[in-house]
Amino acid sequence: MAELDIDVVVFDVLGTLVDEPAGLRAGIRPLDASLDASEVERLLLLWQRHIDREQRRIVDGTRPYRTSDVLDAEAARRVADAVGVDDPAAVAELALAGRRLAPWSDTVAGLARLAERFPLIGLSNASRTALLELNAHAGLRWHQALSAEDARTYKPDPAVYQLAVTVSGRPPERLLMVAAHAWDLRGAQSLGLRTAYVARPVGDPPTGTDRFDLYADDLTELADHLDDAWGSAPGGSPAEPGPKTVEPPQGPRATRA
Repeated sequence: MAELDIDVVVFDVLGTLVDEPAGLRAGIRPLDASLDASEVERLLLLWQRHIDREQRRIVDGTRPYRTSDVLDAEAARRVADAVGVDDPAAVAELALAGRRLAPWSDTVAGLARLAERFPLIGLSNASRTALLELNAHAGLRWHQALSAEDARTYKPDPAVYQLAVTVSGRPPERLLMVAAHAWDLRGAQSLGLRTAYVARPVGDPPTGTDRFDLYADDLTELADHLDDAWGSAPGGSPAEPGPKTVEPPQGPRATRA
């Protein structure tokens, strides 16, 4: 197996470290107390499709850059229109739902454990302001948090991953990109970053043709993979020249509820 020798760990935030869909559902429900679960899911999908479509248009160059704050406001307006709500205050409140997302149960402890060994960078499509509020709400702790706003585009544009490369001062192959979205990891690979897939129930699972350097069920398992290769003492010398690639699981990975 190929060696995986890294200096910095870079994390996607939305979906990988925080439960974005749950936070958006919580923001949608107050629009109308009569909404049942299926209706909330329909509205959530409407939101997600708008964000995905508009980010793709910006990456493709068919729409001028707009921050995630603008796109969230547009999505909130679409959802409110679908429910028949025209209260500007309610729409504005919904637009901020993506800043109040809960971390996954392993996130905070996992980041703290990994931070003992590596500099950690958060790399998000969220705007600078949204990322600041999200980090504070979820209790995320970084050595550096970077927003795609600084590149005026969105992942998977290579320019976003270049932000982490530039800030770290390391060559791309010395950075490990961690995400629950295979599309995000493919984008990082296009710039030469090493990759780690962490399974989440809301992520984008790898396809049969994806080949990432590490696969883990959560941040605890990811830290175990790195500890196994580098030794257990924080800041210590690696037991081997560098971490080894962990092969993907055989067969499709089950989605956890």
